[in-house]
Amino acid sequence: MKKTVKTKIIATVLSAITLVSAMGVAGCNKNTAKDTPKNQTSTSSTQKDASSVAQTSDSTSPSDTNNQQPSTAKLEYWTEGSETAKSIEDYVRTVTDPNSEKFIPVEERIVVSDLDGTLIGELFPAYFDYCMFVHRALYDENYNAPEDMKEFAHELEESFKTRTLPKGSETIHAKYAALAYKDMTIDELKEYTFKFMESDAEGFTNLKRGEAYYKPMKSLVDYLRANDFTVYICSGTDRTLVRALVEKMFDIPANNVIGTDTTMVASGQGDTDGLEYVYQPDDKVIFGGEFITKNLKMNKVAVIEQEIGIVPVLALGNSSGDLSMAQYTVQNDKYEGRAYILLCDDTEREYGKPDSAKSLKETCDKNGFYTVSMKNDFATIYGDNVTLDNSKAEEELPLAA
Repeated sequence: MKKTVKTKIIATVLSAITLVSAMGVAGCNKNTAKDTPKNQTSTSSTQKDASSVAQTSDSTSPSDTNNQQPSTAKLEYWTEGSETAKSIEDYVRTVTDPNSEKFIPVEERIVVSDLDGTLIGELFPAYFDYCMFVHRALYDENYNAPEDMKEFAHELEESFKTRTLPKGSETIHAKYAALAYKDMTIDELKEYTFKFMESDAEGFTNLKRGEAYYKPMKSLVDYLRANDFTVYICSGTDRTLVRALVEKMFDIPANNVIGTDTTMVASGQGDTDGLEYVYQPDDKVIFGGEFITKNLKMNKVAVIEQEIGIVPVLALGNSSGDLSMAQYTVQNDKYEGRAYILLCDDTEREYGKPDSAKSLKETCDKNGFYTVSMKNDFATIYGDNVTLDNSKAEEELPLAA
């Protein structure tokens, strides 16, 4: 009996010793992990960190982007001491600073910019799309334009000499242009546009149409994008033409382009309604030849709301066709919205008209829009080697908005 009790006591003691020993080992391991220097990690934590890094490298969340270091990008080709350039830089610096009360998250840094007259020239001798339409209707040997289209194209070409467009030309041109490119595929129209970009910018020396962008404004677009702003082009020009232009000039993706639209159909669709036709394996998307809507004035506001769904914080424009877009932007009720309107007031490096620029500035001042003077704020426009060719330019009048 005594022997049995003694055996039980010894077994209990041994169990207790084993338990204490195990606890001691766990405690040592715990302390070892706790005391590990910061530049060293245990195997398990290293694996965990590697997994986190792998996940981070696959995708960057908006919060990660919002915490990035400020961009070192700078505005180029602007006049030294330009107050307008300084106001842009101050604004960007403020709204991209996470510690600022005016901070704007990356996902809401939306910029909408007009194209003709804002980012690229519109006076060589007219809007790019107008000039290309005249070429298509009157001088393209591979296209037989209908007589009424030719008649309008001749009228439009004559107006280039005075840079005063015919009344109602915006809608008339859009309808005829839609018909002129009917049955082309998207890629065919883009290639046609690329080819026309190689032609001379009439009224200037040393300048091709595909090079006729305002260097200070391109720098501005690059600067904004470097600071995590998303730039959308919102133009009255045909959307596909704009996509071709900005692809070459600004490297802006196609899905960031809003423009005037025409119908698109399947190549084998014929007169069948789109609700009844099923796209076939050998089909291609082609232009249907019908004008839908001109993306100007209030239409710009509507399409921005429809396609972007976020009120912009910056609007860039140059005419009355951009004022609705500008007003919509400055009324942003979440963040400080600004509009910068370009004034074509330079008569030495561009075919400007100071009187029109003065009137537009008064409108901008009244509505709280900032203005950009091509004459005073741009150190160069197209480049110092580009000059006006007055032997071809007749009367120096700008196009109507």
